Amino acid sequence: MRQMLRTLQIAFTYIGTIVGAGFATGQEILQFFTQYGRLATLTIVFATGVFIWLGTKMMILAQRIGAESYEDFNRHLFGKNVGGIISLFTLAILIGVNSIMLAGAGAIFEEHLGLHYQTGLVLTVIGSYLLLKRGISGILQMNSIVVPLMLTLSLIIIFNTLDHPGAHHFLQLGTKRSAFAAGLSPFLYTAFNLGMSQAVLVPMARHTQNERPLIYGGILGGLGIGFMLMAAHFAMSAHMPGILKFEIPMGSIAFGLGALVQLVYLVLIFLEIFSTFVADIYGVTLQLAQRLPISSAFITPAVMLTCYVFSQFGFSSLLALFYPMFGALSLIWAVKLILAPMVPPGKSGAPPKTELLPASKPVPRSTRR
Repeated sequence: MRQMLRTLQIAFTYIGTIVGAGFATGQEILQFFTQYGRLATLTIVFATGVFIWLGTKMMILAQRIGAESYEDFNRHLFGKNVGGIISLFTLAILIGVNSIMLAGAGAIFEEHLGLHYQTGLVLTVIGSYLLLKRGISGILQMNSIVVPLMLTLSLIIIFNTLDHPGAHHFLQLGTKRSAFAAGLSPFLYTAFNLGMSQAVLVPMARHTQNERPLIYGGILGGLGIGFMLMAAHFAMSAHMPGILKFEIPMGSIAFGLGALVQLVYLVLIFLEIFSTFVADIYGVTLQLAQRLPISSAFITPAVMLTCYVFSQFGFSSLLALFYPMFGALSLIWAVKLILAPMVPPGKSGAPPKTELLPASKPVPRSTRR
């Protein structure tokens, strides 16, 4: 029973890490899938397979090498020097992504709740700081609540879209985009999201003793991500092209299902943004704590303040600018993960700890009393 619960926690955390602001609001699916018309269905199926394969491989490999943070994992993939550079690059991406998370929270409060944009930002930052005090356990527990609710609401949206006059559009929707761009899109999308998810999945895997929950959790998590991708694409295709004008397109669909469903969905979107923001800040803090002689109590607020400044540029503008660029650069990381050989169980590929800290001299028995 404990192993099953751990498997579900891993699956939900995997889903919750991927399902962030761009995903849950629908902007991310529009950028990488729905805009490619009927080809999007095939690319979503392909992306689902990649999430299952590489997400599971990343977690198992992280556990076997004993990686404490994504920097340890990148040093294993690329070597000490190049891995350190890749980790700095990942750090920059995570800060950019978290700025998008905050901007998404502000957009929800402003566009759908009639409150000030800054209110969403401030509430997200304060709540994240409080939850981060609980460490990885707080992240696991939150995703175990939010993700099942999000999956349930995806089912509700599917059932309601079945009666929509444009329900068949996901199979017939035309596009001006090339087939090459459509084929490249799932590679960019999975590479970007897997590169970002290592900030949480690597330390989570390190603290999972048995590999079986990681395997089954990776499979269930990948399937859950694929299901939510397809559900959002199915619903938004039925409302094309008018859906393109909304900052929160999935929120506009929920609005048509009644005030109660709209409110519940917007709350869940905010919680998904919140959970991903917390997870990414946690990963960034771990990485910076390894590099800087500064307490995490100071690193976390500094990172949040940086994200707050960048979030002032707005949600959709940040999404359109950074996501495709980050996805393309993350392809290098994904290819390296694909080519990385698996370390046999019990044989850590991580450098010995004695390289980092000088070994203490043994105390002679004659001096013991």
